[in-house]
Amino acid sequence: MYQPPSFVLFGPSHKIAIALAFVIPLVTSILVRAWPNESLKRGFRYLFAAILLGIWVSWYYMFYARGWLAIGNALPMNLCDWATAATFIALVTTNQRAYELAYFWALGGTLQGVITPDTPFDFPDVRFIIFFVYHCTIIAGVLYLTLGARMRPYPSSLLRVLGFSFFYMACAGLLDWLLGVNYGFMRHKPDNASLYDIMPAWPWYLPVVVAIGFASMLIYYLPFLLWDVTRKGKTAITEGQTAG
Repeated sequence: MYQPPSFVLFGPSHKIAIALAFVIPLVTSILVRAWPNESLKRGFRYLFAAILLGIWVSWYYMFYARGWLAIGNALPMNLCDWATAATFIALVTTNQRAYELAYFWALGGTLQGVITPDTPFDFPDVRFIIFFVYHCTIIAGVLYLTLGARMRPYPSSLLRVLGFSFFYMACAGLLDWLLGVNYGFMRHKPDNASLYDIMPAWPWYLPVVVAIGFASMLIYYLPFLLWDVTRKGKTAITEGQTAG
């Protein structure tokens, strides 16, 4: 009987998956900047969106076909699910609100999931492939929108994303309490190794997660803040308030 290989943290396949999440959007962004063409730019957006939707559906099909689908994983209530929806909408429509949610949730949450993945199996197991294609496409899509489509967050984005993040936590926490599940890791820490391992026990790690999330938002906004300051960014900030 086939035994899938056990996942190796920062093993060759893990490193390649992380690298592709950054290399692919960088290459596509260079292409659309070198050859400015709306059809090409839109085509890459739709391609990322199609891969994201296809792999999301594939995940559900695999779990259904193998009898793994359960109340604890069937509902789209992980933060990555919400990041998926925001990223897909932003890729298809270039909506600013969707983009800023995708930007901060992908880099602040999904990236952590890629670095310390919640998967027990390594390449070429299908679960490894689906997990990393799914999560890495979220990151790649957001980076392409930022570097290729030249979208960006603005100061007003921070409060909106913070508000939506608390809304997510409230929804996930209520659902976890009602159904006895663990969406958003609101009831207990992940089973696999992660940043949660160095945090206090439940429930005290929850405020730590909030603090880390807020700090990550500031870190991921910092490049744009420095750019605005360098440009003496009144114009950029004003434009952002209009766009937001």
